[in-house]
Amino acid sequence: MAALWPLPLLLSQRLWACLALTLPEEPHDGPPSAGFDAGRVGPSVDLPGALRVFSLDYHHVQAPFEIVLWIMLASLAKLGFHWSGRVPAVVPESCVLIMVGLLVGGVVYGVRHSAPPTLSADAFFLFLLPPIVLDAGYFLPGRLFFENLGTILWYAVLGTLWNVLGIGLSLYGVCLLVPDSLGDISLLHCLLFGSLIAAVDPVAVLSVFQEMHVNEQLHILVFGESLLNDAVTVVLYKLFESFLRLPSVTGLDVLVGGLRLIVVGLGGFFVGLFFGLVAALTSRFTSRAQVIAPLFVFLYSYLSYLTSEMLHFSGIMAIVTCAVTMKQYVEANVSERSNTNIQYFLKMWSSVSETLIFVFLGVSTIQDIHMWSWPFVCSTLLLCLVWRATGVLLLTAVVNKLRRNAVTFRDQFIIAYGGLRGAICFSLVFLIDDFPKKRLFITTTIVVILFTVFVQGMTIKPLVELLDVKRKKRALPTVSEEIHSRVLDHLLSGIEDVVGYWGQHYWRDWFEQFNKRYLRRFLIGEHHQARSSILRVYQELERREQQGGEEAPPPVDPRPGGRPLLPEEMDSIRRILSRNLQNFNKKQTPAYSRHTLHQDGSAKTALHRHQSLPERHTCSRSALCPQRAQGEFSKSYRGRARLSRSHTVCSASPRRSDPPDSVDPAALNPTQPSDPEPAAEEQQSPLHRAPVERATKKQLSFVLERETHQ
Repeated sequence: MAALWPLPLLLSQRLWACLALTLPEEPHDGPPSAGFDAGRVGPSVDLPGALRVFSLDYHHVQAPFEIVLWIMLASLAKLGFHWSGRVPAVVPESCVLIMVGLLVGGVVYGVRHSAPPTLSADAFFLFLLPPIVLDAGYFLPGRLFFENLGTILWYAVLGTLWNVLGIGLSLYGVCLLVPDSLGDISLLHCLLFGSLIAAVDPVAVLSVFQEMHVNEQLHILVFGESLLNDAVTVVLYKLFESFLRLPSVTGLDVLVGGLRLIVVGLGGFFVGLFFGLVAALTSRFTSRAQVIAPLFVFLYSYLSYLTSEMLHFSGIMAIVTCAVTMKQYVEANVSERSNTNIQYFLKMWSSVSETLIFVFLGVSTIQDIHMWSWPFVCSTLLLCLVWRATGVLLLTAVVNKLRRNAVTFRDQFIIAYGGLRGAICFSLVFLIDDFPKKRLFITTTIVVILFTVFVQGMTIKPLVELLDVKRKKRALPTVSEEIHSRVLDHLLSGIEDVVGYWGQHYWRDWFEQFNKRYLRRFLIGEHHQARSSILRVYQELERREQQGGEEAPPPVDPRPGGRPLLPEEMDSIRRILSRNLQNFNKKQTPAYSRHTLHQDGSAKTALHRHQSLPERHTCSRSALCPQRAQGEFSKSYRGRARLSRSHTVCSASPRRSDPPDSVDPAALNPTQPSDPEPAAEEQQSPLHRAPVERATKKQLSFVLERETHQ
């Protein structure tokens, strides 16, 4: 063994010598020599030169090294922002990151005396935007989103068309008023610029509104509108770009463009729905390989985005639909550890992308291609504010007539003021084909982005506090609150079904039944399906608590002066609660809903309405107390001026009461005398008479009388 100790030393020396070998930088014009492979980088025994102890080959790792440095710089800037004391309470995170980018861009420009690297449109749309949209769609509050889906689509589609046409036509009017400097800008160029400048950036909106903790309805309206607004904006941008390449635009081209807008949106929706269902089905079979289960969430989502972009559909619509579709099934199929990994990886991925976007926005601002025009820049800023404010006010005035929970004026002001611009319009403006005023469009877009992020982003939080806008509840709902909420949902859906009104509660209940009968059975494994609905509610709240653990307040111990519970005790309580809740399924307690009521034959009989209502009640009452029934029946027919309707409920057993067929026919004839025979009463045994007396005492009659005046 002592003789082998120099062997590691010799191997390490040979390894360092091999790593020190570098290829000569001068190119070879002739064919490669006999021991050198031109297609790979590595040592060759035929190359002349001495061995080197240390060497540097930066070009070999330049691209990944610079990417890692940019990510490190952006992450350190974000870390410093959160440790900067009172700065996060005054300045939004996006503003600080843009300022860091401006500083870095200025240093690079001063050292190199050339423009710093810019963020390309392909890198933004293919690598940085999908993680942010995937994170937003996967953790989207589904109930709030679908309850306000009509209002969100109203803002996203009609509001975007309003802003695009309003800004584009108004800018064309400004160009006509200043023909000397802006006369060469056509109407289609103004509409193209209006389509990109009207894009409300979800990245900027999320970064600002998550720090304010506004109420759920306002947050979902602003975020949902910005999310779907981008899909509509990108489609309109591509439409006007195709119009610019045509020699002339006819009415048929406009009609085809409108149909293309619908096809692009629906195509992205169906592509995302397909990949979402496939992802849910794939996660069902990952029980034996839980390590790769989170991987399918990212692969299928990104594949849906790329497929939609390949087919010229809306990639944003596809990835949002895919995330919303697969969420509940993936969460049920994979383990809790995999759910935690999915959650943190999505948050980390989207946070890095968002940070890089804002840093590169600041870096890309330091350019030498700017063109300035006071009328055009100032008019664009003013028109963006005016057209968005008027659009929100007009559209909300219409939609409030159809909503039960009206959007207040304070919320309308925040929606109009929260239309922040960001990297989407910045990336789209660089895709415009070269023409004389392209640099003016780039400068105006940068000014609008900086104004909305800095001025509106820094003042919206004080305005929320000044207007006393309703804030978000920090505490998560308890199991009892969630169960009562679902009871009210079932009650409202039943009421809508009874009155024949197909509202949101009816359609939500219909989808829940369809999901329970077909989708969950097909997409979720049998061993993952919760047998008790209460247990499923508990598991859902547990996942929600893990997802919102950072925002939720710390749990308060109800015992005064008691010690906090240990983690082992909390785990024991959870296991006991889960086991006891699961035992609810063993109790054979009848439960009825509007979906199961018609399957029970007894329920059908109980709800059946007979044609001869007085005859049914007479028979049922005469079966239990025949002597009294004859007198009451005859009295009900003596006066035609009084109408009587009686419902009688008796608790006597049918085995102790005479069947309806054994009733004396004379009791049903009002013309015959109704005097009872005393012999029949004396012949009844005490055992037979007692149930009849008890039944007569327990009967409940509701008599509706109407007096008719002769």
